[in-house]
Amino acid sequence: MIYPKFLSENSTVGISAPSAGVGHKIDSFNTSINVLKAQGWKTWETEHVRVNDPRGGSAKERAEELTALFLHPAVDAVFAASGGDFLSEILPHLDWEMLKEHPKFLMGASDPTGILYPLTTVCDIATVYGNNAGSFDETVINSTGAAVLPDYLEKCLSILKGEDIVQEDYPMHLGTARFLAPEGPLVFDAPTVYESDTESLHVTGRCIGGCIDVLKDLIGTRFDRTESFIERYAEDGFIWYFDNFSLTSAVLYRTLLQLRYAGWIRPENTRAVLIGRTLFETEESGMTYDDAVRMAFPDIPVIRNMDIGHTAPHFTMVNGAMTDLDWEGGHVKLRFRYE
Repeated sequence: MIYPKFLSENSTVGISAPSAGVGHKIDSFNTSINVLKAQGWKTWETEHVRVNDPRGGSAKERAEELTALFLHPAVDAVFAASGGDFLSEILPHLDWEMLKEHPKFLMGASDPTGILYPLTTVCDIATVYGNNAGSFDETVINSTGAAVLPDYLEKCLSILKGEDIVQEDYPMHLGTARFLAPEGPLVFDAPTVYESDTESLHVTGRCIGGCIDVLKDLIGTRFDRTESFIERYAEDGFIWYFDNFSLTSAVLYRTLLQLRYAGWIRPENTRAVLIGRTLFETEESGMTYDDAVRMAFPDIPVIRNMDIGHTAPHFTMVNGAMTDLDWEGGHVKLRFRYE
């Protein structure tokens, strides 16, 4: 596994829009960029980042701008500006061998799964599923009444700096989608309860996963090199994680089965499957989300309703990294090792 260099003071973060542009939320994007600059980092945006469009340029333009950041010697890491719906359009325009020859940490969330996942499974480059560049604009109120960066975003920044930290489950979460919540600091108003049919689990494996709404569209395509990835690292075992944005319970069940049928998830080397909270839930055919997961993975340890994905707070996950997972008494600890 290739681990690119972590960020330090005076590092430069390149920002492109492989999915959507951020023109519809310029003020919040500027706030987020200021948080990155407060770390001592410089930022460098490509041409189409600030367009107000579901696509940050044509497919070819988006691929070229992302590639340019990997090639530029002054850029130390690359962040996706935003999520969206159409990242997969750029995949045929990317030179995967070139990307492997110029490894840099790439971070994004949601639709950018479409590039993060193959960059790790095709090129053996660790990637970060955490936040988009425009997602550091959140605050919470601390004990002194000041608006500060939430702990989960602080930990994301720490991971990007290569700091050895442990992520633990949060007692409360935001009970609605952020864009449906009142403006202002986040108020975590819903109790968080992780669930599992396994009482205790202490395992290690390579972290891999992303937004399952996006991953399902990669299965069986020419950008799906998962089987060879699984074979290369089979001895390490795997800890899979899935962020479900809005798949219904029945579609989630069928997708999890498809991952098994395609050879992605194998009981013999899957140490655990971690399922995040679903942002928009729709249960079908009398099937709950818990039913869907239990039926798909009766022979694999699963932890459900985790702080992973589109709901806040959420963990930062490092695809390709060795991961120590401790599950005991209804609580989780996650630690990444870069080996």
